Amino acid sequence: MSGESFCLDLVDIAATRVCAQKIAKLLKKGDVLLLSGDLGAGKTVFARALIEALGVTGEIPSPTFTLVQSYELPTMTLFHFDLYRLKTPQEIEETGFDEALADGATLVEWPEKAEIYMPLEALRLRFDIAGEARKLYFDVSASWKKRLEDEKSLHHTA
Repeated sequence: MSGESFCLDLVDIAATRVCAQKIAKLLKKGDVLLLSGDLGAGKTVFARALIEALGVTGEIPSPTFTLVQSYELPTMTLFHFDLYRLKTPQEIEETGFDEALADGATLVEWPEKAEIYMPLEALRLRFDIAGEARKLYFDVSASWKKRLEDEKSLHHTA
């Protein structure tokens, strides 16, 4: 929406996981990742791989019913939101979303359910189904542009 765009071909689940691991290395406090795409497009696989890459062990439940899961990391708290079940955008105000934005890094699945609350400087990732493979479209804000350019291997996820 606000920055440059590019697309990666994710040939399989392993490629999705590798991409998530590379982005996890770039994540810092204050960052927001917005994951959109149809059901089964790869958002949850990506989210779990990113959370694992940040050092979280054990079960990583989807926050579909709880709306948010938080993970205490050595350098910050990671908040994982799944907004699929929101009936109105205003319901996000009851989830602690503003506090999450201020206190840690935030990962949001289904951000379009509360688009008006999403920060402009987020890294937007859209997953599209392309047969057995997936396409991952990046919409890169200014704050992410340099970090992604420096991660040369991001374009080699297979």
